Amino acid sequence: MTIKPRTRREFLAQVGQGALVATVGYEMAHGLGLSTALAAEAPSPGALDFGPLESLVRLMQDTPADKLLPALSAKLANGTELRTLVAAGALANARSFGGEDYVGYHTLMALAPSFHISAEMSDQERALPVFKVLYRNTNQIQTRGGHDAEVLHAVEPALIPDGIAPGDALRKAMLDKDKLAAEQLFASLVGDGGAHAEDAFNALLHMVHDHTEVHRVVLPYRAWDLMGIIGREQSEVLLRQSVRYCVNAENWGGNAEYNEPRELLPKMLDAHKLHDFKPGMRKAEDPWIADLAMTIFSSSPQEAAAAAASAVAEGIDPTDIGEAITLAANQLILRDIGRPPNQEVAGKPPGSVHGDSIGVHACDSANAWRNMARIGNPRNTVACLVLGAYQVARDRIGRGGDFLKWEPLPIARHLEEIKDTDGARLLGVAEEAIHGNLQGHAAAAIHRYCELGNDSAAAFALLRGYAVSEDGALHAEKFYRTVREEFQASRPSHRARHLVALARVTASEYGRPAPGMAEARALLGV
Repeated sequence: MTIKPRTRREFLAQVGQGALVATVGYEMAHGLGLSTALAAEAPSPGALDFGPLESLVRLMQDTPADKLLPALSAKLANGTELRTLVAAGALANARSFGGEDYVGYHTLMALAPSFHISAEMSDQERALPVFKVLYRNTNQIQTRGGHDAEVLHAVEPALIPDGIAPGDALRKAMLDKDKLAAEQLFASLVGDGGAHAEDAFNALLHMVHDHTEVHRVVLPYRAWDLMGIIGREQSEVLLRQSVRYCVNAENWGGNAEYNEPRELLPKMLDAHKLHDFKPGMRKAEDPWIADLAMTIFSSSPQEAAAAAASAVAEGIDPTDIGEAITLAANQLILRDIGRPPNQEVAGKPPGSVHGDSIGVHACDSANAWRNMARIGNPRNTVACLVLGAYQVARDRIGRGGDFLKWEPLPIARHLEEIKDTDGARLLGVAEEAIHGNLQGHAAAAIHRYCELGNDSAAAFALLRGYAVSEDGALHAEKFYRTVREEFQASRPSHRARHLVALARVTASEYGRPAPGMAEARALLGV
């Protein structure tokens, strides 16, 4: 009898399948439908293969959502690190959706925040935020057809043509609506194992800078953040989703307002002589930052962009300009009167400000711009600050309403009703307001708590619990992380505003538990 030798792929797949069965047990593996034949299946031509992580990625793609959490709990119990589960979930997401599914890319953007949140929690409950997002991830993958319907495939790298800068080459492929060419160029820029991930990211930003649509802005930063968790060797797969998103966006059409950023940015660079400009390091005083924030918030989009460009040209430290941009975005949450009745949808009632509200989107975008300005080369640092300021002002006028006339929270009436001065009791008042969906009262209680100099860690612990437990319409984990980052990066005199905004959003989202959370708590014994 002739025995056909196994390929390396077949051998590793079978070993991986055996390890998985050993981890979750034969009965569970059988119940999950994880046959040996599945794992030994050769990849289709052009398929992405994640080597040692492949069997776990397939687990994320092929397991019915109602059987996922027991499998993940078993993996943890047998020594798999939470970071590894996040890595497999991110790769399963990227391969399944490729940046082309609304729930899919929102879930990818929530993975890094969920992992960061886990680091703030006790050992027993640490897996909760990650399990929450991985459940959502697999559920959407299953809804879209699982492994058989994945859209991101391997591509052959293509060299950048001579005489053209990498960012310009990527942007040309985008304007030509040539997705394959853009992906191939990007693959060559990243290099083997992500060796040149920073250069590739800076080239990618030339595509991102053509528009300020929120997902176009936030997706590359959250993908970059994931790289720091799961390794730069996955940078091509993670960042290529943004390449595809930008090319796809060229097919949406658009009016002059939508296309304005691609014309405005070069004008600003010319007008303020910021081409080849190296940003300065001159620190601004706290009042200067607050004044720039209100200028950005209250100006036209063009004026806001010019204010940021002027500050850059004056040599102000980019971190201070970025802080002003995030404070301006914060005003959109503090002042928002909430979702109007004609925009009511399931999970987002009239008056709510969670989910894809103008304020949450603006703050997530400002946070991404600020961080990409920190990561990027000098040209991209300038561009991110100019466009970040532009977007805040555009958001203020672009979704209707008169934010300049609306009073920011907390208002005087709510503050007058807060009688307690003890920190613990104030947190109790805030929690009671959250349970009653009383956004103004929750904001007032946290404002007073901060005003009296109480420990911010206890306030974050309270609000973090709801960021984990509640659905948040796909945004709870991201927004919590946004606030956490901005609180840590801001001057002490400005920090409380971010925490107050988080309290308001928490009160808005309360009462809609995240799918899978009850099962996750039971499995983890929390």
